[in-house]
Amino acid sequence: MPRSARIGLAAIAATAVAAVAASCGLGPGTGTSNVSLTVTRGFGAGTIATVSERKVPGSETVMRMLERSFTVQTRFGGGFVESINGHSGDSSRHDWFYYVNGVQAGHGAATTGVHKGDRIWWDLHDWTVTDSVPAVVGSFPEPFLHGIGGKRYPTVLECAADADAACATVSARLKAAGVPVASQLLGTGSGNDSLAAVVGTWKEVRPVIAAGLVALGPSRSGVYATFAGTDGSSLQLLDDRGQVAQTLGAGSGLIAATRDSVSAPTWLITGTDLAGVSAAAAALTPARLRDHFALAIAPGGGDVPVPVAAKGSS
Repeated sequence: MPRSARIGLAAIAATAVAAVAASCGLGPGTGTSNVSLTVTRGFGAGTIATVSERKVPGSETVMRMLERSFTVQTRFGGGFVESINGHSGDSSRHDWFYYVNGVQAGHGAATTGVHKGDRIWWDLHDWTVTDSVPAVVGSFPEPFLHGIGGKRYPTVLECAADADAACATVSARLKAAGVPVASQLLGTGSGNDSLAAVVGTWKEVRPVIAAGLVALGPSRSGVYATFAGTDGSSLQLLDDRGQVAQTLGAGSGLIAATRDSVSAPTWLITGTDLAGVSAAAAALTPARLRDHFALAIAPGGGDVPVPVAAKGSS
């Protein structure tokens, strides 16, 4: 898709999302504190800079904070970021995208207000495969702690019946971060107004809507990983062009997040088997997830950020 067409479609989508947000009472806050702003490239593979501010003005927007902290060039009347500190998009397949509390922005940075505790993340990456990565895990414990658009959502932990140990780990990590958790059996549903963390083997979580999106590939889910085999016995990790770059076998796990058009994000803490699920649950920490769009855990415990960097990509 030509870049101009992509931007045009994004603008149309932004209008629709902004209307929905307005109807839900989401909007710029009256004042805020403890906000961080991270700038990376290559799906978080390279860090450009990070800043934190204990206090920001009540009228602060994502764009104003970015421009106060970095050298920014914009296009289309200031509504589209062209470059940050000299790192620019290009006419073929690289542009800047931003996320607030791990959720891809639904409208322009100039009209997105900043709220208490927000973790703002700009990333310059290849959108050949998809220009929509609806949710990422690299701002954990967000969005569970401070929510989306200033609104905190209930967190529901959905657990497979045989994943008690992994579920206990996930529950403990969320509670340690200050997130109240309600637990229920996998498959009972969490509703559209709750954040869900789903824990179980891929075979068990596959019927969940979010897992179904992952199974359809990154163009639908924004997650550059898929499980192969009828029982999900192997985990295929994709590069930023959507090609299989690495395949993991028994004992591998995955932490990923996505969402459909009407629901709050769902996090998947899953794996090829119970050992992989436990490995994924153990990786649910800010340090291990930081600045990763999704994270795979190889057998033996090695972390593999997803997407895997393609040879020759930047």
